[in-house]
Amino acid sequence: MRVGEIANQKHPSIYEDELATKARSLIRDFSLRILPVINSEKRVVGVVSRASVMTISSSVSPIKVKGIMASPKYTATMEDDAYQTVREMIRLDEWCIPVINTPTEEILKGVLGLENFVENIIKTNPEKLVKPVSEIMSTKVLTCTPEDEVDNVWRLMQEKALAGLPVVAKDKLVGIVTQKDLLESGALLPTFESQKGRHRSPTKISAVMKTNVIAVQPSIRAIRVAKVMVSKDIGRVPVVDKDGKLIGIVDREDVAKLIVK
Repeated sequence: MRVGEIANQKHPSIYEDELATKARSLIRDFSLRILPVINSEKRVVGVVSRASVMTISSSVSPIKVKGIMASPKYTATMEDDAYQTVREMIRLDEWCIPVINTPTEEILKGVLGLENFVENIIKTNPEKLVKPVSEIMSTKVLTCTPEDEVDNVWRLMQEKALAGLPVVAKDKLVGIVTQKDLLESGALLPTFESQKGRHRSPTKISAVMKTNVIAVQPSIRAIRVAKVMVSKDIGRVPVVDKDGKLIGIVDREDVAKLIVK
């Protein structure tokens, strides 16, 4: 399987001299995890992530995209082997990467996300996903509570490089909050408003979390979780016991690791 067979070749991109607020709108409106940044020759010069657009504290900010973009940790070409590419994405903890024509020209051709790879495997090699979730889930799970302040949870996500956290109360799963939720809520732009700014009382996680959480029990097979991730475009699924107590979490990277190992 080649990268070009599964990459999203219609993924949006943005020019480096456009406003960063446009990047934020694109990421929010199209639920993007990354936005490739190109120059006038369509060469990839950077990427913008959900985390980087959260640093823009105003809807009329004059900051340009090149002021918030980062260099891609990794790019793939259309001809690269998909399995090898995904292994490298997992090693670098990158869920989405730009796809280019050649390493020398670096012309943007699309974006490869772990979900593109997982979706293909569901269709072509479902036998790779027969193990129960209990064998691939992480059991050391960072969580937050409904009463935690959004600002503090955002900092935790940044420090631990996490895109989402389960929300628990008395050990029971009551919700989930993700970078996407924070970006869409408009409840913050955390740490970027002054202490005396418009958010005089800190926003709580209860105001932005999703409560209709898709959770599974540990005996569920990985393929069922993978199908939910792809169909609902979600990156992680909490694992609970029969009493609703959180015992683990499984994310796209866990599913992809199972496939490529």
